[in-house]
Amino acid sequence: MPLSMAAVLSEPAARRPHHPALVFEGREISYAHLWHRARQYAAVLAGHGIRPGDRVALLLANTPHFPMAYFGALAAGAVVVPVHALLKAGEIEYVLRDSGARLLVCSGSFLGEGGRAAEAAGVAVLSVSADEEPEAARLDVLAEQAVPVDHYVPREPADTAVVLYTSGTTGRPKGAMLTHLNLTMNIGVTLLAPFGFGPDDVLLCPLPLFHTFGQICGMGVCFRAGATMVLMPSFDAAVAVELMARRPGMVLMCVPTMYIALLDAAEHRSGPGRPRLDRAYSGGSALPVRILEEVQEVFGCPVYEGYGLTETSPVVAYNQPGLPRRPGTVGWPVWGVDVAIAAADTEGRIVCLPAGEVGEIVVRGHNVMAGYLGRPEATAEVVVDGWLRTGDLGVLDEDGCLSLVDRKKDMVVRGGYNVYPREVEEVLSRHPAVAEVAVVGVPHPTHGEEVCAVVRAAPGAARDPAGAADLGARIVDWSRQRLGAYKYPRRVEFVDSFPLGPSGKVLKRELVARLAG
Repeated sequence: MPLSMAAVLSEPAARRPHHPALVFEGREISYAHLWHRARQYAAVLAGHGIRPGDRVALLLANTPHFPMAYFGALAAGAVVVPVHALLKAGEIEYVLRDSGARLLVCSGSFLGEGGRAAEAAGVAVLSVSADEEPEAARLDVLAEQAVPVDHYVPREPADTAVVLYTSGTTGRPKGAMLTHLNLTMNIGVTLLAPFGFGPDDVLLCPLPLFHTFGQICGMGVCFRAGATMVLMPSFDAAVAVELMARRPGMVLMCVPTMYIALLDAAEHRSGPGRPRLDRAYSGGSALPVRILEEVQEVFGCPVYEGYGLTETSPVVAYNQPGLPRRPGTVGWPVWGVDVAIAAADTEGRIVCLPAGEVGEIVVRGHNVMAGYLGRPEATAEVVVDGWLRTGDLGVLDEDGCLSLVDRKKDMVVRGGYNVYPREVEEVLSRHPAVAEVAVVGVPHPTHGEEVCAVVRAAPGAARDPAGAADLGARIVDWSRQRLGAYKYPRRVEFVDSFPLGPSGKVLKRELVARLAG
């Protein structure tokens, strides 16, 4: 039975053609127009030799060209390969070669890196929003004269729709193959709960569309509901807060680092009206309870925190409307998805643990990827006994509510004791001088590893060398009173900003490298 992710856009275009699908820099784009343009893009891609099953890479900024090219490629029956917009030429070349992409659709502003990568990989390039004399043919210009395809190419549920590359925290990035069934099921399920989207909802989306949170939870769910997405070209906290004030009652999806910036922008805002939201969703990494509480107070809305992975299309579990919200947890598995806790040190098989015990989170259900592209051995390492091993540590309570403990690889072992950075971060985030904190392990000659808190100080905290040392000592003393003797940080380092990955996660491996340098 045929099934295509392209229906996520085609069906609302048929149901409510004149309703705004996108608002971009004040300009509204209707569903009918967006789908018409996507079908024109599909015609151009087919004219350039793209056939069903071919892979089309997208190196695109957050503009309407992204959904046009994304759904255009899907309508042509192609497999979409989104590329992280901040990669350099060598990294882009790797993704193009590894994915076997036949063509790269590239924003004009990214042609410097993308064009070199495509040339090295022997991949054709079509640009959008390029300068007057672009180095590549203009897809957007060609599409204006193209006769749109009548309908999208039917695909099978098990066919790959999108290949999303993991962030590559260990080794080179791997391409997770997500099928049409994976994505349409995850979108359809989460549309109802946790996101509860209706056709009159308006989503404020500052997330990058090349990443799974913005692409699937944001764009996919919003379009499936026939709702409206206010797309930001990039995240700007002050601009986002103004949009909230001008259009109260929107829905927001963000990662924790964005929520921290939004709170700071709201505090320093002086314009008319109050920035108010209907509801807010957090994902990508752990949201400190203090931040969750402040967001609820400042923006007057409930905040729902959840959990997912690239390999799970992406949503696994969420705090959900209709169920009691439990700050500090990621809620309950979404419909059709099973979550269990397995012994983290048992290889080659899944040994499930009882409620209340900490272990590795394992997942099975409609959301689990088809595998890593071209890597059967890597797939076999993570898909065991029908379960996906996530590499994350967690615990399920008696009610089936899931709490994240930490990444298995982020755990600090101090003197033989396991220290979970998230637990320490949760405590330190309540210190009045701490605006943001990341806890890592650094080498220690006696204990093996020492707990180190990397802190971005709150405005007004002492930041000169003597003052920073004194503040660090006070943070150590403060945490000693609130954490076990093996848990509290003996070392505190200060930074002005954190290195962030594409999803807004703090790159702890980079912090460790800096501290060890």
